[in-house]
Amino acid sequence: MLTFSRFTRYFIEVARCGSIRKASDVLHVSASAIDRQILKAEEELGAQLFERLPGRLRLTAAGELLLVDVRGWEKAYARTLERFDELKGLRRGHVEIAMIDALSEGVVPAAVAALVQEYPGITFNLSTARNQRVMEMVTSADVDIGLLLDPVSSVDLEVRAFADIPLGIAMPVGHPLSTRTELQLSETLEHRLLLPAAPLIVGEHAKVLYQRQHIDVKRLTHCNDVRTLRGLVRAGAGVGLMSWLDAAPDVADGRLAFVPFRQHLTKPMTLALCVAPQRQLSRSAQLAIQALAAKIDAMVVPVVG
Repeated sequence: MLTFSRFTRYFIEVARCGSIRKASDVLHVSASAIDRQILKAEEELGAQLFERLPGRLRLTAAGELLLVDVRGWEKAYARTLERFDELKGLRRGHVEIAMIDALSEGVVPAAVAALVQEYPGITFNLSTARNQRVMEMVTSADVDIGLLLDPVSSVDLEVRAFADIPLGIAMPVGHPLSTRTELQLSETLEHRLLLPAAPLIVGEHAKVLYQRQHIDVKRLTHCNDVRTLRGLVRAGAGVGLMSWLDAAPDVADGRLAFVPFRQHLTKPMTLALCVAPQRQLSRSAQLAIQALAAKIDAMVVPVVG
């Protein structure tokens, strides 16, 4: 059988670099040693893994297949080592989290910071992505935890915690509308309404809302980035249609106010903490899930009457 750790390191790096010499420089291993490992693997597998082209190596179909499996083996092996550490009572591990951009401030950083302080041996890889991409990362078991909006029911996705997130209007503190407890969309038009655009998921909810009320939005300003939309509102360009989650960082800092829409106008969005049932969760990941679920449960979300 192949020497698991050595061969996989060599194979992955050669595939990434497209060259044994370049892989040798990265790994600080002689090119001949790397070449011997690859030739030995090709002999044992009975398949050529690389095409030897002038000046570079390119994966064959067999090599592409092996690369996918090897990366999967490495992840599984890392999780096994974590569980061995847990059996020994060691407080260390690694947690992979994917989340929507709206969570890059507030709930997630606070939970991770608390965990790092309590368990300094735990490391994290946090990545932000579009909502659909986060869902794909969870269902393919590429991450331990996914934080996303409006998850689609699937056998490959399990919701561990959730919160309803209302839609509404963000505005500068002291704005005439800021004293209201709820709003209708039509009441915002005279205040230079700024709208979210695709691919923001809140944009789809907004589209349903203004189509239902027969509001022509062609002459309104649209923006496909939440941070930019908040920046426009702070700068006085108008009032912004967004979810409470989008506005929350600036509301917490006292830079914006947020007023939800009337309850009958639109359904709330659902913020969900999701995992893949087929992914084995380490103790570190379970601790992170507990901490994040507690933060989600404790969120002070505006109640729509």
